[in-house]
Amino acid sequence: MTSIKRRILNKIEKYDTIIISRHTRPDGDAVGSTLGLYGILKETYPDKRIFLDNEDYSEYVSFLGGEGEHPTDEDYKNALVMVLDVGTERRISNKRYDKGAYLIKIDHHIIEVDYGDISWVEEERSSVCEMIADFYLTFRNRLKMPLHSAECLYTGMVTDSGRFRFRGTSGETMRIAGELIDMGIDLEMIYANLGSEDFELVKFRASLTSKIRITEHGVAYLHISSAMRKRHKMSQEEASNSISLMEHIKGSLIWLAFIENDDGTVRVRLRSRFVEVQELATRFHGGGHACASGATVYSKEEEEALVSQADKLLYEYKKENPGLI
Repeated sequence: MTSIKRRILNKIEKYDTIIISRHTRPDGDAVGSTLGLYGILKETYPDKRIFLDNEDYSEYVSFLGGEGEHPTDEDYKNALVMVLDVGTERRISNKRYDKGAYLIKIDHHIIEVDYGDISWVEEERSSVCEMIADFYLTFRNRLKMPLHSAECLYTGMVTDSGRFRFRGTSGETMRIAGELIDMGIDLEMIYANLGSEDFELVKFRASLTSKIRITEHGVAYLHISSAMRKRHKMSQEEASNSISLMEHIKGSLIWLAFIENDDGTVRVRLRSRFVEVQELATRFHGGGHACASGATVYSKEEEEALVSQADKLLYEYKKENPGLI
């Protein structure tokens, strides 16, 4: 992969204006990788004009800071656009992403339909933050890493790897994390912000526990109505994170959270142990990773169909792999 990284660095050095974007409804990896790369480029190339351009943000990792001034349409005319952590173009949180002079994609999702003039994709990586940190380490003699960028990248690595527990976490992941720690990042600050919850959120999550349902073969699922979310004054993001309530249920290797959107559609988060759910997610207008994907359903019938197909998938997996917890 060194050759493609060198091509990306050459393009970065060629353009005077660089615009960085990520996916909608961002998580820690999307925010951490874009903020981390932004800081690296600002520190290394103070004479270049570097922008972050996105249409939404994440309260969950807002402690990492905001995204600053947005570029104008004029800025796009001769700009390098870099899109991070987005598997498909429809999920880019920037409708102007294709208005630049050159487009680079950096991602770790399973490829459905590729895009970009340069596409650097490593599906086996734990996070795009890991890839950006690796990019810096490959060219550390030419790039500069401010401490804040290191903290952003470490945060994204922690969140997208499930605290270094999920599939994709490798020895290289841990070595790169160690490099960031050695730069002097504030681990206590990062984990304190990631682990703290408002009391209302604690009560909301407690109220959801009784609503968890289990299918015949062990799929755990939960439906959160928009009325319930609003009653507890929870954001979409906070409601979506309820998926973690089901991850430790014994015998449940697949778990689903259905979160109603204000427009009547339902966002679905799919998580699993061992069982690959990405292909299932693609059947329902989604995609993602082997064991962590997202989808959207547009009716109660579609929601029931997704639960039914997940149950069938789990039945077949357990039949072929007895003894899993």
